[in-house]
Amino acid sequence: MSKEKTQKKSWFKGLSSEFKKIIWPDKVTLAKQTAAVVCVSVVLGVIIAIIDFVAQYGIDFLIGL
Repeated sequence: MSKEKTQKKSWFKGLSSEFKKIIWPDKVTLAKQTAAVVCVSVVLGVIIAIIDFVAQYGIDFLIGL
């Protein structure tokens, strides 16, 4: 059981050392990246909605409703 406990302790120690290597973005960079993600998400949502509308219109036209 001691070996298992040592392995867990070593794993958490390695995890901790890896987290210390992370370079976290500053507030300005984080705000810019967040705005970019939101903008791209909105644009893709609009594109998908347009494609959905056109496809639905086409299917309705073919069916004759």
